[in-house]
Amino acid sequence: MQRFQGSPQAWNDLIASLPLPHLLQTWEWGQVKAHYGWRPMPFIWQGPEGKVEAAALVLRRTLSVGGFSAKISILYVPRGPNLDWTNLALVRRVLGDLAALARRQGDIFIKIDPDVPLGVGIPGQPDARDDAGGRAFQDELLRQKWFFSREQIQYRNTVLIDLTAPEETLLARMKQKTRYNVRLAQRKGVIVRPATEADYPLLYRMYAETSLRDGFPIREEEYYLTVWRTFQRPPASRPTQPVSDVLLAEVDGQPVAGVSVFYFAGQAVYLFGMSSNLHREKMPNYLLQWEAMRRAKAAGCRVYNLWGAPNVFDESDSLWGVFRFKEGFGGYVFRSVGAWDFAAHPLLYRLYAELLPRLMDILRARGRSRTRHLLGA
Repeated sequence: MQRFQGSPQAWNDLIASLPLPHLLQTWEWGQVKAHYGWRPMPFIWQGPEGKVEAAALVLRRTLSVGGFSAKISILYVPRGPNLDWTNLALVRRVLGDLAALARRQGDIFIKIDPDVPLGVGIPGQPDARDDAGGRAFQDELLRQKWFFSREQIQYRNTVLIDLTAPEETLLARMKQKTRYNVRLAQRKGVIVRPATEADYPLLYRMYAETSLRDGFPIREEEYYLTVWRTFQRPPASRPTQPVSDVLLAEVDGQPVAGVSVFYFAGQAVYLFGMSSNLHREKMPNYLLQWEAMRRAKAAGCRVYNLWGAPNVFDESDSLWGVFRFKEGFGGYVFRSVGAWDFAAHPLLYRLYAELLPRLMDILRARGRSRTRHLLGA
């Protein structure tokens, strides 16, 4: 295990060449997080002949938590590390090195949440399949004293759409109601256009409105502006350069909804969606997703990731309504192994885990209050 010494583009090229590449492991994502208290540390693992076999963008953060007399530090590998998870010898080496890194630096714990598949399809449905490799990986984590995390930062499950088929096939795979709503939006005069930097404040305001309406927390405006500016598409970009595609839906020139999609290594990831209460009967969100899929396909993406599905596939899950919307676009459920923690300092980790939910409740309440103030609610 050694620190990566190359350029930002060389890092992205490397990540794209390894199994399970992800946007959240790119150099640019590390730079975004560096603006908000995290220190990115890129590491690589080489094989006997010097070829890189694994890589991990490790984020480190030092913070103060009530009840601790000194500052504490934690490590997080978002959607990584990147390696061949069927190679158990390499898996053992990487997991061992990451645990040793946390111990050596005095960090409380390290969290990983790689995109290792646990299965596809909704459990209990005829088309559901489990992945033996994912099960074996979980067994190895348990053997090395990692454990399933109470704090799942990213969504464990999502909906993926195969973009390799022709557009008419993609439309045919949609549920009838979804396809109808896409065409309804077109008939009702909904227009989708690329957003410009001048639109970003409006997009954030709509996102704030969406968060209050649907009951989820969001960050301050500057965070999203940083993300969009960092990933703005340059005049000429390489396939391994992560870029964003931000779209606005308008009715009679009035913006009513938006989506923020990111391209990297053949996958388009839909991270943020926002809408106002205006013209919702014209179904702008359906046309937005369809246009985002078309643009991602035209840009060379093979997969469209709708970013988020329930942990429990019934109405008891808070994501159920959103999932039914996403499911209509003809994708399939992808279930990952989720986030796992290694506690380098078990006692401090237990204290941290007990205090964190209370801290997060306070921060969410402050965030909702700030959002209401922004909207004058």
